Amino acid sequence: MLTYILKRLLVAVPLIFGVLTLTFFIIRLAPGDPAAFFIQPGISPNVAMQIREQYGLNDPLLIQYVKWLGHVLQGDFGRSFSRAQQPVIEVIASALPITVTIALLTLVANFTFGIIIGVISAVRQNSFLDRFLTITALFFYSMPEFWFALMMIIFFALRFPLFPASGLNEVGAEGFGPLGFAIDRLWHLVLPVTVLSINGAAGIARYVRGSMLEVIRQDYIRTARAKGLPERLVIFRHALRNALLPVITLMGSSLPFIFSGALFIEVIFAFPGMGRVTVEAIFARDYPLIIANTFISGILIVFGNLIADVLYAVVDPRIKL
Repeated sequence: MLTYILKRLLVAVPLIFGVLTLTFFIIRLAPGDPAAFFIQPGISPNVAMQIREQYGLNDPLLIQYVKWLGHVLQGDFGRSFSRAQQPVIEVIASALPITVTIALLTLVANFTFGIIIGVISAVRQNSFLDRFLTITALFFYSMPEFWFALMMIIFFALRFPLFPASGLNEVGAEGFGPLGFAIDRLWHLVLPVTVLSINGAAGIARYVRGSMLEVIRQDYIRTARAKGLPERLVIFRHALRNALLPVITLMGSSLPFIFSGALFIEVIFAFPGMGRVTVEAIFARDYPLIIANTFISGILIVFGNLIADVLYAVVDPRIKL
């Protein structure tokens, strides 16, 4: 297992490096440059020339790439153009925990509700409850997350003010004490996590339902029932474990998609996470910050796929890595 993980990590290094290289050249093909972000009415055009010279933007593209590569190999992603020369690592370090918290809460909610709904639908196949859950799951699965987020804000934050519409905490929440601060933070995360998890849980429920229907028709399930085992034991101990095998793959691969979905949700709910940082970096042509965000996304994709493969081998002993 350890040898397999090390091999996968070694293969991931040139893959992520290739993605960063492509990102480096692609973002520089876009019209405009970071100097345009600093040009305001009343400011001399010479300022733009000084900024381009300061950041090395006047150098040939190949020279810029060689300089950038030298810094990255030393673990230095540079300083942000749009955040007063703040190191990129510090910008990400302050924003990443917020996004990771939302993504992890969403991942847990996705699979918890998705598995429960899928099992109920499979056990009650063709019943009214099965049809109701199936139609509801398809409805939420096809709903755009950004539109659903806006509807949740309108109904549950504006029309019926049950939850806050934006922000991570109330003003002055530091005075609530550690427990009060944590509860206030969780209360602010209810709407964004709900938006992200409902869509994902609906898709997982469809996978679980189909897998459960295939498993419960197997001969060993009939044998377990013929032995007189309780139905609950047959479903949860014998059927569910095997039905979850194809779903395990989704657990790792869904992490990057949850992360990317959290980026858009953070913008809508005004969270100071990676989503807001990424959007501001794109509009400001903040090359170092954009590349660093791409690096984080690449790491998540590799890490998610690796988790999926390892979990698959843990759940199914027949799989040899």
